[in-house]
Amino acid sequence: MKMRMPSIPLITVDPYFSVWSMDRINRNDTLHWTGARNAIVGRVSVDGRTMRFLGRSGDPEIEQVSLELDALTTTVVYRCEEIELKAEFTSPMLADDLYYASRPVSYLRLSYTVLDGREHDVSAQLSASEELVLNRAGEGRAWSEEVLLDGATAVKMGSGEQKILWRSGDDVRIDWGYLYLAAGGEARVGNEVFDGLYAVYAEKKLDPDCLFAFAYDDIYCLEYFGERLEAYWKKDGRTITDAISEAIAEYDALKARCDRFSAELTAVATQKGGERYAELLSLAYRQVMAGHKLAVDTEGNNIYVSKECFSNGCAATVDVTYPSAPMYLYYNTELLKAMLRPIFRYAKSGRWAHPFAPHDVGTYPLVNGQAYNPDDLSGQMPVEECGNMIVLVSAICEREGSCEFAAENLDLLDTWSDYLVKYGLDPENQLCTDDFAGHLAHNCNLSIKAIMGLCGYSRILSGLGQTEKADRFSSLAREYASSFIERAANPDGSFRLAYDREGSFSLKYNAVWDKLWKTELFPEHFYKGEFVRYRKEALPYGVPLDDREKYTKSDWELWVGCMGEKEDFEFMVDLLYRFYDVTRDRVPMSDWYYTDTAQHRYFRHRTVMGGLFLKLLFD
Repeated sequence: MKMRMPSIPLITVDPYFSVWSMDRINRNDTLHWTGARNAIVGRVSVDGRTMRFLGRSGDPEIEQVSLELDALTTTVVYRCEEIELKAEFTSPMLADDLYYASRPVSYLRLSYTVLDGREHDVSAQLSASEELVLNRAGEGRAWSEEVLLDGATAVKMGSGEQKILWRSGDDVRIDWGYLYLAAGGEARVGNEVFDGLYAVYAEKKLDPDCLFAFAYDDIYCLEYFGERLEAYWKKDGRTITDAISEAIAEYDALKARCDRFSAELTAVATQKGGERYAELLSLAYRQVMAGHKLAVDTEGNNIYVSKECFSNGCAATVDVTYPSAPMYLYYNTELLKAMLRPIFRYAKSGRWAHPFAPHDVGTYPLVNGQAYNPDDLSGQMPVEECGNMIVLVSAICEREGSCEFAAENLDLLDTWSDYLVKYGLDPENQLCTDDFAGHLAHNCNLSIKAIMGLCGYSRILSGLGQTEKADRFSSLAREYASSFIERAANPDGSFRLAYDREGSFSLKYNAVWDKLWKTELFPEHFYKGEFVRYRKEALPYGVPLDDREKYTKSDWELWVGCMGEKEDFEFMVDLLYRFYDVTRDRVPMSDWYYTDTAQHRYFRHRTVMGGLFLKLLFD
């Protein structure tokens, strides 16, 4: 990868089991995506001389000479006088396989080649600190014990006080459940103290390689409308020790599968948008997967719950699922349906009394009801969330060639479509997904969202054979789109941020579904006029979201890129790539940043980076 990555994924499983390096991995502490230390130290010994290859300790570091990344593996190469050491960190979170998308086991394979032509005694030790099982060191005490496994040696560590699912929040880490550090075959394991932290370790000889595994059993992963749920990977009775033994035994075959998956993503992304686009998707993939948790509810339904990372910690947020959706539409629509099921269940429960879609269903990992402004009607996003839900269900139907999922929820879709008919032509003073920019009346982009929602509902009804009703919603969508073109036009051929703000501009990302579905609601001069304005407004690292501020959103930049010609898409890709390449902010990919300074605006590690995959859905 040619990009200077803003952050390097090492262990990426779910919102809690997450370890990153924010720069050179043998020079800095490993961190949780929040920036809290999640210290892991890796050491290699060559003929008794110990050097550090991971994390920070008092040992001298072995020289890091290269770092490469694909969708599922981070590969680091080191050298000393005697050997070249290769470390491969693989989190096999395969979106096209529900079991692997859930199983909480991440690999580190170490191997070496001799440089000086002599035989050497080479071993490695990994030490994982109590910070992986506590919110922060000092908040409780950890303990450990050795665990017997088939084909592996392991040590287990957890907090002494197991208060499962006892709290929720954004900048918090897990302090229940157990971390497992395992090594394939026979190894030496135990506990130690480094840098004042209780830790567990595993040590093994490289002959000429060895395999380590990190695993985490969170016991119960979500509270879902009052019920504690286990993760999907447990649904057939597997235990964590079963999963670790299985993972060790199948490493070679699974790693080959991961390599094929990553190579296919690189190939198709390069073909659709160039090498820089492929790098963006490869860096984003594990972040998107690790922002979710896959579970099975008490009725046997799959649910896939996102955490709204560093924006408020909400769970199953609709306007986070909306931009995340393209990656799942491309790889596995079942995971997207599993994201929407909590919203449908809550809206049907009787606890949600409004004629529009909810914003969220809790604060992760407690999924019990809306957490965002629940008692404040002015803080809701009615047009936004109704449009999001209908568009996403329509997109699922299109992708699957079936409207079965829509039919299961048609009563709510009908109610929400009626809301768009009533309020979508010229939205009131409402919030939209870009709520950080505040309320805005007569929001043109929100009007486009409603138009595409009506169009999407028409397509659903048509697929269900309700032709007359489908035609009515299709006519409304076209009528509203014509009204938009007339009332939102600027003299320069672009279109406004708000109907009453002549000369203003904004990224019209919601219109991308018109292009994808080839519905031709908006004339070609709309798209051309917009891109002339985007190029005019562009700053060194992107195009601002609108003319109120110089910040932008990465997902929306590539969505509008998909609405243009090949050179337009590549233009947006190049700006976004430049931001990630030069930003001084060493955090997992941020989707909200300043286009003039390349500084991120708080958001990080959000699943909305799945929106970057939208171009893959185009012919």
